[in-house]
Amino acid sequence: MLMFKRIDGLLADRPVNTGRQADVDIAKAQMVLMLPFIHCIIECTSDEGLCSGIPYLFDSIIGGPFSAPMYLFAMGIGIVYSRRTTVGQQLKRGFILIGVFYLSNTCRFLIPYLIGYKISGDTGQFIEPLYYRWFGNDVLLFAGLAIVTIAVFRYFRLSDGAMLGIAAVMTLATTLIGDVDTHSMFGNIFLGYLIGTDDATGLVISDFPLMTWLIFPVTGFMFGKVLIRLKNKREFYRLVSVPALIIALMYFPIGIHFGWGMFGEGQNCYYHMKIWDVCICLCLDIGMLGVWHGMSRVMDAGLIGFFREVSTNITSIYCIHWVFVRTITNVILYIENGTQILPLWQTMLLSLAILLVSLIIAHYYKIMKAIFLAKRIKKLPEIRAS
Repeated sequence: MLMFKRIDGLLADRPVNTGRQADVDIAKAQMVLMLPFIHCIIECTSDEGLCSGIPYLFDSIIGGPFSAPMYLFAMGIGIVYSRRTTVGQQLKRGFILIGVFYLSNTCRFLIPYLIGYKISGDTGQFIEPLYYRWFGNDVLLFAGLAIVTIAVFRYFRLSDGAMLGIAAVMTLATTLIGDVDTHSMFGNIFLGYLIGTDDATGLVISDFPLMTWLIFPVTGFMFGKVLIRLKNKREFYRLVSVPALIIALMYFPIGIHFGWGMFGEGQNCYYHMKIWDVCICLCLDIGMLGVWHGMSRVMDAGLIGFFREVSTNITSIYCIHWVFVRTITNVILYIENGTQILPLWQTMLLSLAILLVSLIIAHYYKIMKAIFLAKRIKKLPEIRAS
């Protein structure tokens, strides 16, 4: 109770902590900078190899609670800070992300897999899993659905407590229900957008079901409303981040040792996490934001600027890196060697190369898009005059 009173004393009556937030930019950037390493290691390491050492670190720790939960929490914060504040603008952004998801899946699955099949004739590798891969869920689709859902909540003027209550009930319901099998390929794929699905084939991609994961951006949205009114971020993080981080880090060694929840066997233990895993991940998110805030205070402007650009380009980097990862590992390496498994040192070098290329392409894509928009704005008066 005392802590809540002290936090309330740090809040202004109106937004005072506006503009880009270095801690949030760093949180998003560190996640996306790790993605090529996470995904290349998963693709290029055997199932047995992922159970220990550096592969386990990237797959289950960095690529687990330190990755998507932080990004989605930060995405909720970003809704508060966005210049596109109306419900209509938010809906448009959500539907654009859903469209980008299907375009991304076409580029990273449909096109390379059809090329791979044309070259190799390997039906099992390229054709049998194609529908699951092409239409299966991932974090980009979830982000679009979540933004649309929060926009709907806002349209009906739901209170923050009501939003959090609905999201919590959704997570609790998925915890109690467990994985669902409709005994239909497309039923499992599309129901998997909403609730965790699984079947005997093991091919269903239901990675970020809306009902399980909505609580992260909703809680981030509420956190952002606090953040934007803070008069003293340093004191706030000292009060909330330290205990939150301690709780999360105390759970980690126990959960890892006993294989609890998201640390259990199989990827769905993470993607279809239980409500207690969600609570731990939220503690970790709040704790790590305090860490990133502390680090931002001693970073030079150039490094903060780098993290800011990575954060701004996060969707582009995500899509670009996935096209390279899937094409190189699932198609080129597989056809060339009959396997995509690589020694760890080669996997790390490949990851670094994909990261650098993705950063460069995303950077110049942003520049080209800005030039195109500037020319379009310049031509608008001429178009209207004609």
